[in-house]
Amino acid sequence: MPPSSSSPAAPSRLMIFLVGLPGSGKSTVGRQLGRRLRMPFIDSDQAIEMRLGYTIRAFFEREGEAAFREVEAQVIDGLTLDGPRILATGGGAVLRPENRRCLRERGYVVYLKSQPEELLRRVRHDAKRPLLQVADPLQRLRELFAIRDPLYQEIAHCTVETGRPSVGNLVQTVLAQLALDGLIDAPDVAGSAKVT
Repeated sequence: MPPSSSSPAAPSRLMIFLVGLPGSGKSTVGRQLGRRLRMPFIDSDQAIEMRLGYTIRAFFEREGEAAFREVEAQVIDGLTLDGPRILATGGGAVLRPENRRCLRERGYVVYLKSQPEELLRRVRHDAKRPLLQVADPLQRLRELFAIRDPLYQEIAHCTVETGRPSVGNLVQTVLAQLALDGLIDAPDVAGSAKVT
């Protein structure tokens, strides 16, 4: 398969990893991509909760963020080895260099880029996101964006601005980029795509 025109080079096998801040649509877009490409979809946060036996929020409260990031790194290492698959990662997965390396080297990374104000509109009533359970969630999202955006950009094969388009339009944009980079055949009018 031809490499992507952007750096880093596209992988030799189709593993699609979605990165972005909480609420950027990674799981929603990932599920739809999985249907369109007939590939299994995995949400790393769900995989972590299955491993822990309870919620990430409860783990954060009991063990703290550092312990969570350790478990997350182990899960991401395992999930990026076997494929093909579409993997939605947790928003903070890029904080650890080893996670960035796994994602960049083992698959095609799509950064779903959302501005903090748009994210707040989507997640303000979601109590499952432990990092956003603060007095000023917009300020928290701005801080997360400032820290994480450069890390997402560092490992992304492509960046898709989420804005306010429908999920269907976002999925079409990702499929078009995958086709442009030679990883899939161009999507047909019926809305399906074939892995090359």
